Amino acid sequence: MTRVFIYDDNAARRDSLIALLDLTDSMEYAGSAANCTQVEADMSLAMPDIVLMDIEMPDVDGIEGVKRIKSRYPDIKVIMQTVYEDNEKIFSALKNGAEGYILKKASIASIIESINEVQNGGAFMTPSVALQVLKFLNKPVEKDERMQSLSPREREVLTFLAEGDSYKMIAERMQISYGTVNNHIKKIYEKLQVHSLGEAVSYALKSKTNL
Repeated sequence: MTRVFIYDDNAARRDSLIALLDLTDSMEYAGSAANCTQVEADMSLAMPDIVLMDIEMPDVDGIEGVKRIKSRYPDIKVIMQTVYEDNEKIFSALKNGAEGYILKKASIASIIESINEVQNGGAFMTPSVALQVLKFLNKPVEKDERMQSLSPREREVLTFLAEGDSYKMIAERMQISYGTVNNHIKKIYEKLQVHSLGEAVSYALKSKTNL
């Protein structure tokens, strides 16, 4: 059972997400709040698996919220939700460790898919958001030693991760086994000295290295 905590200053949207979780057999509502003022205490009490994090909230917003969560509870996975496809906010969220980024206008099926994918160790981004990330990654930039240590296949896997593909999708696209994808990702973690997919994509963004 995946425990999900919701941050959103819109009460109606919180209620709709709570109803969605209640109707999904594999998911459980862990709690909610209108902003991230008490985020450390919220996480300590609820101990969710996944956080659905609104970006635009009063007092303490979602960007600061994911930063605080990851500093204290790195194993809690965070999916950002927003109305806007704002490049700066997308990159800030990913750099602070978010595993997913989904638009609020996304379908119910996409929201459920994003939770399942992130809970299963993947990263999730709606196609329009993934496109913004790829545009950034494809800019000519300075070289980074860790990124340069990746093999061509590992760089290909990282590119697909940045697009929001799951392990299974990557295996199909590269015509390799699921286990081989997993091995490539382990090597990526070792070479970049990171511990999650969110961190791997974040590192690529921070290093400003062309994949």
